[in-house]
Amino acid sequence: MKFELPEVKKLVFEMTIPIRWGDMDAMGHVNNTSYFRYLETIRIDWMRAAGCQPDPQGEGPVIANAFCNFYKQLEYPGQVVAKMYTSDPARTTFETWVTLERDDQPGLVYAAGGATTIWVNFPLQKAQTLPDWLRTLVTP
Repeated sequence: MKFELPEVKKLVFEMTIPIRWGDMDAMGHVNNTSYFRYLETIRIDWMRAAGCQPDPQGEGPVIANAFCNFYKQLEYPGQVVAKMYTSDPARTTFETWVTLERDDQPGLVYAAGGATTIWVNFPLQKAQTLPDWLRTLVTP
């Protein structure tokens, strides 16, 4: 199955992540769990930059699901360019999408994934309507 970004999306963040020697597995390529760390890293850095950090006594984002499709093996040494997009804001959720490329091979997607983010009231443990500021931020 080929990963495709949604037709209507918004590029919200981009960063470079170093491939660490410890990210590799016994086969000499980046372990599949490291890709999820790269997806998490860009998602968390974007949320911090956007002022979207969770407040345990209030509201914040929770990941409802996450996925990653692997197309080409990443290997150490190198740098990963992660690009994050948002789409499909609904009442309580929005989608995030990430492409992972090497900085020395721009445009060649090595892996791509995403997550559904739900806005939650933590004390009530209930989904809440996306705040207007967040809806504006994630709407293409």
